[in-house]
Amino acid sequence: MNDLFKNIMGMGGMTDKVIATDFLISTKAGIRNLAFALTETTTPEVRAVLREELNNAVQTHERISNYMIDNSIYHPTNLSEQLQVDLQITDTALNLAQAKQ
Repeated sequence: MNDLFKNIMGMGGMTDKVIATDFLISTKAGIRNLAFALTETTTPEVRAVLREELNNAVQTHERISNYMIDNSIYHPTNLSEQLQVDLQITDTALNLAQAKQ
């Protein structure tokens, strides 16, 4: 994402890594919440809707994960590489928070 576009959209220093990571984390939370809701509902119609949304969320998670792996943002099989990426993302997020103050 180029800097001009980021500034126009009000995203400043946000990087693709930060955005993709946030999206992945949000998707994981959505999957967890949908799975929980699915176990709590007793209506077959609601259960069918939740099951469909859960399947969609899992597919979205797969697409995001693949994007991140293909772009060297996510290293699910190499802990030391993933730690370095996570530290970079954390630094970027902290810098964004400081810039807003």
